[in-house]
Amino acid sequence: MRRSITPLLAILVLVTASEAGAATSMALQCGNLFDSKAARLVGEHTIIAGVDGRIQAVLPGKATAPGATVHDLSGQTCMPGWIDLHVHLGQESNPKAYEESFRLDDIDFGYRALAYADRTLKAGFTTVRDLGGDVTPHLRDAINQGYVQGPRIYAAGKSIATTGGHGDPRNGLNAELAHLMGPPGPTDGVINSVDDARQAVRQRYKDGSDVIKITATGGVLSYAKSGDAPQFTVDEVQAVVATAQDYGYKVAAHAHGKEGIRRAVEGGVTSIEHGTYMDDEIMALMKKHGTWYVPTISAGKFVAEKAAIDGYYPEIIRAKAARIGSQIQDTFAKAYKAGVKIGFGTDQGVAPHGQNAREFGYMVEAGMPAAEAIQAATYNAAEVLGAPDLGQLARGFRSDVVAVAGNPLDDIALTGKVSFVMKDGVVYLGGGTQ
Repeated sequence: MRRSITPLLAILVLVTASEAGAATSMALQCGNLFDSKAARLVGEHTIIAGVDGRIQAVLPGKATAPGATVHDLSGQTCMPGWIDLHVHLGQESNPKAYEESFRLDDIDFGYRALAYADRTLKAGFTTVRDLGGDVTPHLRDAINQGYVQGPRIYAAGKSIATTGGHGDPRNGLNAELAHLMGPPGPTDGVINSVDDARQAVRQRYKDGSDVIKITATGGVLSYAKSGDAPQFTVDEVQAVVATAQDYGYKVAAHAHGKEGIRRAVEGGVTSIEHGTYMDDEIMALMKKHGTWYVPTISAGKFVAEKAAIDGYYPEIIRAKAARIGSQIQDTFAKAYKAGVKIGFGTDQGVAPHGQNAREFGYMVEAGMPAAEAIQAATYNAAEVLGAPDLGQLARGFRSDVVAVAGNPLDDIALTGKVSFVMKDGVVYLGGGTQ
């Protein structure tokens, strides 16, 4: 590993820490180790995880350190904790989801989110970017404060939409309810002008968001007819991006239709989510602007499958789910061949939480080598987040480690059989000790 310190220096550092009375560190003796920057396996290594939640050293072979608790992961492949760039931990699809929004309170969704977070972490995803949900910023805080366990969360809070667009909270309400609730505005994440766009971003800052999400086109699961029509002007996107930059935010754009994708890319967003109808022209534009693509094949597969079941979705949604969902994997395959930058994301919450690793299989099925698929969920995803201490197994990085028995580059299905999970130096799954 390029950033590893020498074994001798590592031992000296650890001896010093031990003599200073530091708490016990951990030595993860990995049968193989994935170098996420180079996207290759580098053989047997030992990861020394300090009590500060950081990696102190990565040593060749089977090693240990004074006072360290040893976890024997021989026969297993260690990877940086995986990052899912598109989830919704405050919800999960089911046939009653639309009526539940009327019957249940936020506290009900909050309790469910605890289970979703636990599943996600134990599936090997130590970090997620949650792109829309009022519950998740509170879940993030509870996890960070140690009250509950789950992945590290970068939360968008309420996504920013336009009137009637994907993410307008009044869509699907009858006239009486809509009148009682009043028209939503920037505080509710609904804009119709450049000034509104600025206010909506500032409200997300006030609410404690970590990232901004806009819905640049129609969507599949919103109670509205179009799944792909453009719903922001370029000026509005630029206003969102410029204001977001004032607060150090990156902007993710949900977008299915070509024109909406074009406007979002030209407006300066960091990533395009889904990207169903992008073509060669759009892919070239994304490469020019350095825009990332987060495909969410898992969600596409799921909604296409459920669209075939009578009553699972309302009819206004069913047609969109069948049409759009079935195309995302093919779009991903073309984008990969075209050289568009790709980060890993699933849109779990549309599909069941804890099954995030299925995305790896879909990516490989579409032509991406397994090593690059894992790189998309580690090194690449950390770059999308702007998180310089995530996504690699090297000194100074966070001690986020996931392991599977065997070689996932030979059999990508192994990513669905996680045997060990560590986040910030805390073991949440597996890990026999010596």
